[in-house]
Amino acid sequence: MDDEIQKMFDQAKHIVFLTGAGVSTPSGIPDYRSKNGLYTQDKSDKPAEYYLSHACLNNEPDVFYKFVKSNMYYPDAKPNVIHEKQAQYTNLGKASIITQNVDNLYNVAHAKHLVEFHGNLYHVYCEKCKKNVDWHEYMKSPIHQGCGGTLRPGIVLYDEGLDQGNIINSIQMMQKSDLVVIVGTSMRVYPFAGLLQYRNQNANVIAINQEKLNFGFPFKMVQADAVKFFDDLNVR
Repeated sequence: MDDEIQKMFDQAKHIVFLTGAGVSTPSGIPDYRSKNGLYTQDKSDKPAEYYLSHACLNNEPDVFYKFVKSNMYYPDAKPNVIHEKQAQYTNLGKASIITQNVDNLYNVAHAKHLVEFHGNLYHVYCEKCKKNVDWHEYMKSPIHQGCGGTLRPGIVLYDEGLDQGNIINSIQMMQKSDLVVIVGTSMRVYPFAGLLQYRNQNANVIAINQEKLNFGFPFKMVQADAVKFFDDLNVR
């Protein structure tokens, strides 16, 4: 671990972790956009984006259900050292996490001050009566036994708007930040990528990613395996 980077973490009072699929791939959850990702490997007649759209849920609910159940849920996955160390920082009151991931692993790691920007697969509710339903029930059937309505995961689908509360919370976190740490994301997907423009202009920015990133402002690029980075990082 670079002494300068460790010092940045040690001295920071308001760290914001901006995270994406690369945080969960070490836990066995494939990402979407890499060479072997869900969006690039799909061999069916329509792109994965369609199957994860509100239009598909509305027009072909059975097709939507089959795709989501087969491709999105990894209930046996466990948090890895990246989730765990970031969660430790949040429990010390030194950090917040804004994640694009919908896999629930930060909750399993007991992270606090967490914004799940695109929702959570394990928060399932009925479109008709709006009641929350245990996700295990959803694995058995997409029909709500209570009212006959359609069950769905609480994630933001293509052609749906983001939760306004999540946007406001995220912007407030970024404005308060004194250290922004980008982990496991290319920061190309908007509006998530747009959060960078709301950062405190005096905040240090570190990007930990296998692929080199480019931004129009000064930042420290750590082109490395995030598991090794967080393994070496001392939380204090």
